[in-house]
Amino acid sequence: MILEPHPAALHHEPSRVVDRLFLPGEETRTAHSRMLPIIERVRAVPREEVSALAEAIVADFATRQPEAASILLSNAHALVARVDAEHDLTDAQLLVVGSAFTAQYAVEGAALCNPSAVEHPSQAGLGDGELRVAVSLRCIGEGHTSSIGFAEAVIGADDTWVFGERATPPTRADVAIGTWSRADFARTLDVADRLDDLAGAVLAALPDRFTGNELEAAIEALPTKLAMRPTSRRPMHALRDVAASRYRLGFDADVELSARTIMPVLPEEDRGVEDARFVRFIGGDGGVEYRGTYTAYDGRTVGPRLLTSPDLVSFESQRLGGSGARGKGMALFPRLVDGRHLAIARGDGENIGLSSSDDGVLWDDLGVIHAPTEVWELIQLGNCGSPIETSRGWLLLTHGVGPLRTYSLGALLLDLDDPSRILARTREPLLTPEGDMVDGYVPRVVYSCGGIVHRERLWVPTGIGDSRIRMYSAPLDRVWDAMS
Repeated sequence: MILEPHPAALHHEPSRVVDRLFLPGEETRTAHSRMLPIIERVRAVPREEVSALAEAIVADFATRQPEAASILLSNAHALVARVDAEHDLTDAQLLVVGSAFTAQYAVEGAALCNPSAVEHPSQAGLGDGELRVAVSLRCIGEGHTSSIGFAEAVIGADDTWVFGERATPPTRADVAIGTWSRADFARTLDVADRLDDLAGAVLAALPDRFTGNELEAAIEALPTKLAMRPTSRRPMHALRDVAASRYRLGFDADVELSARTIMPVLPEEDRGVEDARFVRFIGGDGGVEYRGTYTAYDGRTVGPRLLTSPDLVSFESQRLGGSGARGKGMALFPRLVDGRHLAIARGDGENIGLSSSDDGVLWDDLGVIHAPTEVWELIQLGNCGSPIETSRGWLLLTHGVGPLRTYSLGALLLDLDDPSRILARTREPLLTPEGDMVDGYVPRVVYSCGGIVHRERLWVPTGIGDSRIRMYSAPLDRVWDAMS
């Protein structure tokens, strides 16, 4: 194999759990609410017993969550007043009620895989020749639901890779309603073929920047004759759906990167946020931000979405649209090319294609640039992260799926000025599952969502069997020699 293994590895840890609001019955789509009967059962616990019960529950929960009491009270207050307006529950009773509506979720209880590597926002405290790296992780938990986690690592001047200890407990982001500019909203509606007369009337009533709440106010202000037409229901739903598709995420600055966890928020993400491909993006004005494409999965359909962040502390999530943003696995170029955003895509599910955008959100399909050619990519091709700029061209890591659904890693070299031109490619895999790499949650898979080059060496964090992560690297000269 061209890529050589390193001892550095990450394994899934079922002890990494987050808390979440739990509504009994929702997992089976029970039609009736069970909240009030549960509250009444707590009321029925003798007062002399409830304090001891609350104390025991908090002590148990606190072994994994230092803010145990405040979380339980918050969950109780979020629900009790909505079903029992005259409640007279004591704090101890509220703690017990909150525990009934709180569940712990092991974000990587099933597997940990598909990492991407990007230069860390902070390089403080390092020696000469060292580089700190931020690594995104696909964490797979109960029900095969995916979330996005992070790890940190340092590449040493002696060509070593060392993962830092991962902070605990994992911390969920605070979620807030996203904001839109009226121009962006109109353009998004237009691309989705939803910019009709009713949408135009609502847009005219919106401020230059607005949230979903302000959109709702504009819809409510529509004249009754316009709002109550039978044909108005669908466009109003489309307006609300587009507005709700953008949201913000934030962590406290003192929460370590390796504790930050991004969970599904929207219905389109209900079954997972998958395979984030992060890149350190340099804009046309020289400004730097982090961008990560990921796949939203609702159990039936998939769609590409974008995370943007100045620092990997606060994020904004939004849908990607247009003919060039379909299917899974978009990967962004780290800078503009000839004044435009470019991305590697696979809209047809089989071939590697190129997409272009004016704003990085709405994309045009520029067509296929490479189709399966070798036996190890017989079934389909895709990227393994964003193209890496080198003196020879854009180095694009790829994955090919071959016989027995075996995933292998390869590479393309694309022209710097015209990335639709392939200058060279690997005829044999850089890495293929062998020996103990064959077994895993999903057998015969090696997969990455993005490598990084440091000191003329390619580093590729790789998911093995969709269950664990190992590190591989090779000098760039060895990679070039493997291409023709």
